[in-house]
Amino acid sequence: MDFSVKPPGGSPSPSSSTSSSTPHRFKSAGTPTATAAAVSGISSDRDPMHSWWESVSKQRSRILSLSSLLSGDSHSEDVDGGPISSLADSDRPALSLLSSRAAYSLISSTLRNPASGSGSDPLCQWLYETYLSSDPPLRLVVLSFLPLLVGMYLSRIHSSDSSSLPSLSGFEAVLLAIYAAEVKARAGKPILVHIPDLSQPSLYHTPLNGVDKSRDSNPTASVGVLSPQLEPQIAVKSTKRASIVGVGLQCYFKEISQMPAWSKLEFCKLSASWAGQDCDCKEKIDGDEDKVLALTNGFADSPSFNANGGRSLEIEDDLDRLGIRENEEQLSSNGIGGGGSVRIPLPWELFQPTLRILGHCLLSPLNTGDVKDAASNAVRSLYARASHDLNPQAILATRSLVNLDTSARTSAKNASAGTVNGSSNVNTPSKSKKPELLLSSK
Repeated sequence: MDFSVKPPGGSPSPSSSTSSSTPHRFKSAGTPTATAAAVSGISSDRDPMHSWWESVSKQRSRILSLSSLLSGDSHSEDVDGGPISSLADSDRPALSLLSSRAAYSLISSTLRNPASGSGSDPLCQWLYETYLSSDPPLRLVVLSFLPLLVGMYLSRIHSSDSSSLPSLSGFEAVLLAIYAAEVKARAGKPILVHIPDLSQPSLYHTPLNGVDKSRDSNPTASVGVLSPQLEPQIAVKSTKRASIVGVGLQCYFKEISQMPAWSKLEFCKLSASWAGQDCDCKEKIDGDEDKVLALTNGFADSPSFNANGGRSLEIEDDLDRLGIRENEEQLSSNGIGGGGSVRIPLPWELFQPTLRILGHCLLSPLNTGDVKDAASNAVRSLYARASHDLNPQAILATRSLVNLDTSARTSAKNASAGTVNGSSNVNTPSKSKKPELLLSSK
């Protein structure tokens, strides 16, 4: 049986632009995912135990299917000390797959294959069918690979020799599946955000200039559109590509608290490479008087740059210590970052969700130091890109994140210094206090 990505609610609106690919079509692998998606509303009427077992069975079936299509890989038998199929024996198979670093590395290496992303790519078909299963843990697994998939797709579609590359309809099918699910979930409504209006009184303040009664007749004045209404799409057109990819990143951001650290780190590295040609702008915020060193513990007291404009030996040592030098060399060898990077167009539909994800990676206290360092580098790279493009909206957003990162690192450095000073006073001998004399009148 054949099926294709179809938007909910009918045919899409006509567009004058041409499609970058034909509608994507995969052959069904015989799994009940399409049927399960069509009758997803029945599970709520069943016994909870039966629904749980049905979900576990579905997850095990998808993992066994993944193991079979990766069976030709020489490393497929070395995942957490055993075959990837062993993850299906867990009580929570999908979450075991999500938290397996070895499984992520194996699948990532397959996605990085130059021949990946075509319409006949079995891994893209597995991601497509898994997301259509409507099982939340399985969807988390698919979303965890979205940064890498988006990075590979955008770098190839915008490369100078894109005409000689194979079809990327497999990548696009996965993106369209995520987009179509979000269109259905929003039910034709935009995502709105209520902006605080200081001209109106609240429980905490009274406006100094009086109440602005003109706002009472316009209740939408303090409502902003975070994401507009989505139109159904059946193919990735050149004019809709940024919007489709941006919606996928919004879905990733909604579940980012459950994403593994290596998936966030992958996104930070790729978003830094989207800025294109690397330059010293990201390390020189506000000119020569305020040289901000990315991925270090605050501001350097000594000069950060030598007379030739290059990095000083102190900065080079910091980069080596934090492992950034190794990451830069790896990205450069892969054609990402440095002189061989691909400059990705970044309209606001794509820029906004990228900054929201980077903001979480940068400021969430639960993230590892590697993720925060990579996010700091990515934000500064995007700030340099926005400065070169003279994009005021992007400059304001990226510079705000840079300031927050600098403030957070300075506070952490001061707190660490205070802790050291406090601990040093513990062993300092102190005079014993004299016992207090309580005088009472007779």
